[in-house]
Amino acid sequence: MRIAQVSPLYERVPPVAYGGVERVVAWLVDGLVARGHDVTLFASGDSRTRARLVSGSDCAVRLIEDTADPQAFHFAMLEDVVRRADEFDIVHFHTDYASFPFARRLSCASLTTLHWRLDVPGLSTLYRQFADMPVVSISAAQRAPLPWLNWRATVHHGLPVNLLRFHEEPGDYVAFLGRIAPTKRPDRAIEIARRAGWPIRIAAKIDNGDRAYFEQEIAELFELPHVEYCGEVGDSDKNDFLGRARALLFPIDWPEPFGLVMIEALACGTPVIAFDHGAAHEIVEHGVTGFLVHSVDEAVDALAKIDTISRAACRAAFERRFTVERMVDRYVRIYEAMLRDACDAQPLEAG
Repeated sequence: MRIAQVSPLYERVPPVAYGGVERVVAWLVDGLVARGHDVTLFASGDSRTRARLVSGSDCAVRLIEDTADPQAFHFAMLEDVVRRADEFDIVHFHTDYASFPFARRLSCASLTTLHWRLDVPGLSTLYRQFADMPVVSISAAQRAPLPWLNWRATVHHGLPVNLLRFHEEPGDYVAFLGRIAPTKRPDRAIEIARRAGWPIRIAAKIDNGDRAYFEQEIAELFELPHVEYCGEVGDSDKNDFLGRARALLFPIDWPEPFGLVMIEALACGTPVIAFDHGAAHEIVEHGVTGFLVHSVDEAVDALAKIDTISRAACRAAFERRFTVERMVDRYVRIYEAMLRDACDAQPLEAG
């Protein structure tokens, strides 16, 4: 198949350090290329890919977001996708609803994976205007606010099976990996670790938009004796950071549509203690690969029994449920079904 993958431009593909959507796009693209598909990637010009790269910006736009309009780059890239649509059998967008007006003008099939939350006021009104657009969810929980969309499938994210190695023996700390943001609740993670008597290592990105929150709510917590801030980490550092942790703390305070860091931890054999919001219950098997909790008290209790979780079982769950091979398989089946549907819908020529 001739497949176009359209990534957001905020980070390069794959990101150098923190980044979710662009990292998943990178794995999907390389997996499709490995299977012999003809893949074109629309992404920032500093991306690294096995596919044919079409640049939508010279670099990841988060590097220039203080001096440029990120949406201008995205709209120009999406118009370029329309212009080149005859080159593809299917276009797979990862740019949320921004792609919808452009997708309606394509001369080929299209699909959009929705990577973000759908419970924000105003989204229902917008999505009603585009209820015909074929979309994919990254978890069943993500669909809850808008169950009437044209959902084609749910596809959980997947990692390359050898990206992160299994660590049989943990170290003496708990880990927090993500962004310093109110919805991620690093303050809650720090409190859980303190009450449980564990040191905590935090590897996190601080976006410009979250700088005030960090300075007002979090910076002083980083001075506590049991807290170590490690900055942002990439895949090479993530292996040891997650793999040597006793547990990953995922104390979110919002309906996270997936939570990539949870399956990264499982790939290392590290159990997860997650607050039961969003897709957490679709990823963490309570009592098997970690614990689902509803309060700081429950999280502290869970840490006290974290050694009852088999690290081998965590790795096995990752290999069974969350590899890139499974993700690619699922998307290929969706593409094939959509192309069959498009072929069946074409009128027969008179003759």
